[in-house]
Amino acid sequence: MGKFHVFRTKFKSWRRSRPFWGATFTLLSGMIILYVPVQLLEVAAAPGSVVSIGLIFGGVIFLIGGMGYFFPKFNIVFGVLTIFLSVLSIMGAMGGFLIGTLLGIIGGSLSVSWRVIKQEEPAAEMGSIREIAAGTVEEK
Repeated sequence: MGKFHVFRTKFKSWRRSRPFWGATFTLLSGMIILYVPVQLLEVAAAPGSVVSIGLIFGGVIFLIGGMGYFFPKFNIVFGVLTIFLSVLSIMGAMGGFLIGTLLGIIGGSLSVSWRVIKQEEPAAEMGSIREIAAGTVEEK
């Protein structure tokens, strides 16, 4: 086995131990939601402007996505906050042309629904396929 295979195996186990896809969609959502307010940065300081709200919401969503990788125990909190802020970002940043809002809702839903799946014993330790099919494998 080469170095790439070892890296890929370690990355796969790391990815499965946290809400990887939820956090990834949340990061993408935060970047897209931040795009609109950053383009309107000159207007953000004007009184009555809601562009600053878009900057805050997009930045918080982006931070939540990053923290989702490193704090998997808070997946439900991060998911609910992501959905809530993504919907509210429609007001301050046009929801990243609604694409950011949709990605945020998907990422938040994936984060909320994520759970750790315990790995089962490999099939080689349970017996051969013929023994399993015949029902002659003894449970340990």
